[in-house]
Amino acid sequence: MNSDALVPVPRTAVRIGIADPVEEARAELKAALAAIELKGNIPRRVARATDKTLAEARAFTKRDPAIATVAVVAGAALVGAAVWGLVRLYVR
Repeated sequence: MNSDALVPVPRTAVRIGIADPVEEARAELKAALAAIELKGNIPRRVARATDKTLAEARAFTKRDPAIATVAVVAGAALVGAAVWGLVRLYVR
């Protein structure tokens, strides 16, 4: 592998070999802002995690529908029992 080959630089990294200090400062600022955007954009991160989880759940359902059905029924029973317990505590 040739070490002189151009390797794409991630948005959050600064290219090596910038000679001009002003250009280097701009590149560092751009990389820092990109990193802040990646870390601070909570709605985008939540949307990606949700999409990933839904895709995994759909794949699991296609692989083993019986266990997926049992898991859904068990989850519904657990939520129902929790609501029933909370209502019972509230009424007393």
